[in-house]
Amino acid sequence: MNRIDIIAAVLFGIALLHTFSVKLFEKLAHRSARHAGLFHLLGEIEVVFGFWAFVLIGVMAMSEGGRAAIDYAESRQYTEPLFVFVIMVVAASRPVLQVVRMLIAFCARLLPLPDALAKTWLCLAVVPLIGSAVTEPAAMTLAALMLAPLVFRPGMPEWLKYGALGVLFVNISIGGTLSAFAAPPVLMVASKWQWSSLFMLQTFGWKSALAVLINATVMTWLLRAHLAHTPPADEAEGASAPPAVMLVHLLCLAGVVVFAHHPVLFLGIFLFFLGFTQAYAQYQGPLILKEALLVGFFLAGLVVLGGMQQWWLQPIISSLPPLALFFGALALTAITDNAALTYLGSLIEGLSDAGRILLVSGAVAGGGLTVIANAPNPAGVALLRRGFADGSIGALGLLLGALAPTAVAAACLLM
Repeated sequence: MNRIDIIAAVLFGIALLHTFSVKLFEKLAHRSARHAGLFHLLGEIEVVFGFWAFVLIGVMAMSEGGRAAIDYAESRQYTEPLFVFVIMVVAASRPVLQVVRMLIAFCARLLPLPDALAKTWLCLAVVPLIGSAVTEPAAMTLAALMLAPLVFRPGMPEWLKYGALGVLFVNISIGGTLSAFAAPPVLMVASKWQWSSLFMLQTFGWKSALAVLINATVMTWLLRAHLAHTPPADEAEGASAPPAVMLVHLLCLAGVVVFAHHPVLFLGIFLFFLGFTQAYAQYQGPLILKEALLVGFFLAGLVVLGGMQQWWLQPIISSLPPLALFFGALALTAITDNAALTYLGSLIEGLSDAGRILLVSGAVAGGGLTVIANAPNPAGVALLRRGFADGSIGALGLLLGALAPTAVAAACLLM
């Protein structure tokens, strides 16, 4: 451990405190016209880790030299931020949303529930489980966009919005564990520990599905009185895309998912996708490039800052017995990305099979507690924050909203 490691840990702690203070900066922006721009910038939760990552690189350049700072920044792996950026834009395109909305509407008609109630339950229960096939960031994007007019809207009590947000984040985190490739914390260890999708389904999948269904059902029941008066969402804005255009969009989405770990390939598919949307602009809506770029910036900042926390995180993980490892991972996930946590766990030699399962179980169960706990969470924040007071999501509100669904997920995964 050297001086820069300590500085990096201090900056990481400041960034965590900053995420809990974004509501304060938004209030300051409304009170101070002169510095409103700066306060609005600091109140953007997606900017937080990118901002402090720049501070770290600047401090490193001054203390270690510019070459060392550049070498460190270039040594980080940015595939996940790039993938989340691309998958958000593609999954949120109008033709893909039209396909998903048609499927949700069809399934809603089969349920003996009012339309808004059925759609809300499907978005909180079924879409997170589909994340095991289309990846968690794609599931988060689709669920958030469909839930926004139903739940995250004026007239809905704030505590219910935070409760629904907590359920969505927890369900997305555990809903990707039915396969070995969809959830970032599973992906970090699946190859080294030789966990197949069949193993994931047998060991984690059914427990996660049970927790997802319980959380979604309870939350929908709590929302029922307000959903009964929900005006029908405008799902037909713009021209409906013909089947051929929908098919191309779905193929692009599938290609990005298949090549999720090969940025050269999925970025090539993305460039083709951008050209296609221009060629058939009459069937497109505005692409969410700004929101997706901000999320990518957030995750890249987390990669830079989180890359220097191994010196204190790994000794904690390696010192815990199996059951304590579960609760330790559950707690640590609130202050660090769960994929980084399981990666550090994969470096521990001689970790028992039970210890491995409990480490991953705790990491995914705690994936909804904070914005940084799971990679898709910033995407959900970017897409849903306008539905909250002051246009921002408070970290404390999210933590409180996620406590109950996290307890359900933990109980099911410990079965």
